[in-house]
Amino acid sequence: MKVTQIVEAVLFASDAPLKAEEIARADGALDEEVVEDAIRALQAEYAEGERAFQVVELAEGFQILTRGEFAPYLERFDTVPRPSRLSGPALETLAIIAYRQPIGRIEIEYVRGVACGGVIRTLQDRGIIDVVARGEGVGRPLLYGTTQRFLDHFGFRSIEDLPRPEELPIVLRERVPLGAEEVAAEADAARAGTSHADLTAAGEEPHAELTAAGDEPLHG
Repeated sequence: MKVTQIVEAVLFASDAPLKAEEIARADGALDEEVVEDAIRALQAEYAEGERAFQVVELAEGFQILTRGEFAPYLERFDTVPRPSRLSGPALETLAIIAYRQPIGRIEIEYVRGVACGGVIRTLQDRGIIDVVARGEGVGRPLLYGTTQRFLDHFGFRSIEDLPRPEELPIVLRERVPLGAEEVAAEADAARAGTSHADLTAAGEEPHAELTAAGDEPLHG
């Protein structure tokens, strides 16, 4: 049995990206270097043969995926799995977490101007974000960050592959992290159902489309 065949079989059968060290467990004669050589050989073979699929490096692993240009043909079939789509509010919240992680809920809500508890829970349920630490402020708030599934979902090899903020359709404001006193004020405001004074002073209101999409405004 050729090494490329073993590696190909493992990748073909997997529904998630696999690291070279994980693929190497398929046979005692394999190691990371041998697996990576086999992957490069498969990539060259697929490219030379103009195959409809390729070995892609993403989420710090490798996976066999259909080439993007064939998507219009696959969309005609209900039997072809489709990735679940995220709503606009979920994508906006996820972008804030991805670029500012680790980050707490109160600071996420400060940036967006609307309550994000429900959206955060949805992203957690999908395994795209998770609690990665606790803050040092009042109450040791939970801090969120992205997961390996996030990289897999969006086709990134690592978090360093994220596009620059200016390339995003969502504007992420630059600001310093909340201090301990500001965190406490935010927590009191959230419990009272009001927005932070800075938001009110700036005259900012939640975007209509976000509120219509199911977000709950922080202020009454």
